[in-house]
Amino acid sequence: MTWTAADEDGTLARVLPTMAFALLAFGAATVLAGCQEITDGASASPALDLPFDGNPKRGATEIVEVGCGSCHTIPGVAGANGLVGPPLNKMGRRVFVAGLLPNTPDNMMRWLRNPQAIVPGNAMPNMHLQEQQIRDITAYLYTLR
Repeated sequence: MTWTAADEDGTLARVLPTMAFALLAFGAATVLAGCQEITDGASASPALDLPFDGNPKRGATEIVEVGCGSCHTIPGVAGANGLVGPPLNKMGRRVFVAGLLPNTPDNMMRWLRNPQAIVPGNAMPNMHLQEQQIRDITAYLYTLR
């Protein structure tokens, strides 16, 4: 079989557009990720300019208080070495939140507000965070570059 010929039931003709879209999406995500500033480690940016009222210092404290580290490994947070959810290193540079939403502060806050509304049945529970906690935790996560 060649890439230009379809098999008898047309399977190849149906699969190629899907494969092309997946490769295009992967390429776009790779290019976008490559355009971001590259730094080493999980440094906190002192001049973080966020489009919302959030305090990264309070966010780090709230991450400890609500227990995010029991499921996630989070740089700069003592005891945050959980292995249930993904590590949250370099969240400020990632392309997606939850592998689905474009990584914007609004989407991060939306995810923290109610992850089950975004991806029903995922492992992250609704933590019933207050709005200021959501803004502060988001601010901290965006310092992780």
